[in-house]
Amino acid sequence: MIDEKVAIVTGSSSGIGLATAKRFVKDGYKVVLNSRSESDLEKAAGEIGNDRTLIAAGDVSNTDDVERIIAQTVNTFGRIDVLVNNAGVAMFAPIDELSYEDWNKQIAINASGPFYMIKNALPHLEKTQGCIVNVSSVSGLGGDWGGFGYNASKGAVSLMTKALALDLPARGVRINAVAPSLTDTDMTEFVMANAQTIEKFSERIPMGRAAQSEEVADVIAFLASDDARFVNGVILPVDGGLKASNGQPKI
Repeated sequence: MIDEKVAIVTGSSSGIGLATAKRFVKDGYKVVLNSRSESDLEKAAGEIGNDRTLIAAGDVSNTDDVERIIAQTVNTFGRIDVLVNNAGVAMFAPIDELSYEDWNKQIAINASGPFYMIKNALPHLEKTQGCIVNVSSVSGLGGDWGGFGYNASKGAVSLMTKALALDLPARGVRINAVAPSLTDTDMTEFVMANAQTIEKFSERIPMGRAAQSEEVADVIAFLASDDARFVNGVILPVDGGLKASNGQPKI
C-alpha cells in the first residue's frame, strides 16, 4: 500500500474523475476531489469515504481558485504525488453557430485549466518525483464533424503533454495522457440516450460499445503507478480500438 501518497483529481464529482478518485483510494492514496460544485463533491466524498478525501471546490480556469486548491492540498496532506487533469466541457456546433463564449469556455477549462494546475503543482511534484496524467480525448488526436472547438481544446492537451514530456523528466516528473473515445458519463448522456447515435458509434468501435468510466480510470491509475515508471509523453487511446482504423470504410 502507498498510504502517504496524495493525488489531485480535477472534475472528480462524477464520470471518469469520480471513478479515478475511487480507484486511487482503493490503491491507498489520499485523494483531493475537485469540481466547481461543493455539494456534488460532498456527495462524491460520501461515496468514497471522507477519511481518505479532501474536498477542494474551485474552477480550474480561474488562477486564484487553482492556487487555493494547491495550497489547500499541501496544507492538509503535506505533498502532491499525482495530478490528474480531468475537468472538461464539450460543446459541439459548426463554426458559424459556436458562440465566442462557448469557444472561450472550452479553451479555458480544457486547455488553460491543465496549464494552471500543472504550473502550480509542479514544485510539489518535483519534491515527490511525482507524475501528471492529463485526460485528453480521441477528439484531441483527430477531427470531429461539428466539433472543431472541442477538438482544438483537446488537441492542445495532447500536444501540451508531449511538449512537457521533453522538459519535465529533468525535474523528476513524468507526464502522460489518456485519450478516451465515447465513455458513458453524465457529459455524454445526450449521446448515450440516442439509440441511432449509439449504433453508429458501435459500428466504428471494434469492441462495439462505449467505455465505462472505470475502464478509463484503470488506465489512468496504471500511468500514475510505478509500473509505468519509464512511460513518458504517451497519449494512450482508451477507445476499444477506434484509432486502430485507418479511416477507410468497412466493406
